[in-house]
Amino acid sequence: MPDPETKSPERPAPDAKAPGLPEIDVNEYGGKRDGVRQSMNRRLFMQLLVFDIPEGLSPDDVAEKTAAELRKRGIGGVVYADTMNPRGLGLLTWSEDPAHFVRNVRPLFSTEPLTRVALRPSFGMIGRTYATGHEPDLEFVILKRAIGNVLDEKNDWAVWYPLRRTGGFARLEPIDQSHILREHASLGMAYGQAELAHDIRLACHGLDAEDNEFVIGLVGRELHPLSHLIQAMRKTRQTSEFIAKMGPFFVGHVAHRVHEGHESAR
Repeated sequence: MPDPETKSPERPAPDAKAPGLPEIDVNEYGGKRDGVRQSMNRRLFMQLLVFDIPEGLSPDDVAEKTAAELRKRGIGGVVYADTMNPRGLGLLTWSEDPAHFVRNVRPLFSTEPLTRVALRPSFGMIGRTYATGHEPDLEFVILKRAIGNVLDEKNDWAVWYPLRRTGGFARLEPIDQSHILREHASLGMAYGQAELAHDIRLACHGLDAEDNEFVIGLVGRELHPLSHLIQAMRKTRQTSEFIAKMGPFFVGHVAHRVHEGHESAR
């Protein structure tokens, strides 16, 4: 029995910070609007699952039935035909709540014909949108832009891949990091303005089995500009000096698009 005379140490109030501990801030920040810096504690999670269709099943039929099941359940998503594997498919879904992938997407694979597919774990990707601190419309960038890019009917091609930077990048001074990232980002912006490629940037720290830090999605109407952008990025200082690992690369062509909450097909 505990000694009634012994008092338990008092816990600090929920908003109080114990002395000596660092400040923790999990908000996303954008640029100023009406003189006030935008902030929000919301972000979008996106997950890509890649799987192979066994002999005896038609990949096109499985893709169509997967899209039908998404519509039935009101789940937004994109079904990709795997360009490098005639029997492969990719399924991209998203939500602000990561439990969505467990509660709503996971049960899809208990339905026919998805019960018989073979998942490719090494190609599974998950990440969250994040802000750079300069976004003029923070809510749009964090919650809507990525969905709009993948559901845009012009963007039939997609290249998805994870990457990890070296520890050396984290040790650079913030001003040096900023210059390196600006060089990298300007290329992506140039391809986007030319309607050649649009990027989806997701952070996956602690979410990836291979200890990757980011998931990148490039989408566009043609495949060549997506490859061309990746080639151009290799010349930037970030990629040439501070990328430890990239890939595997999933190259997909849209088979079906499904808007969240209602039926919408390719």
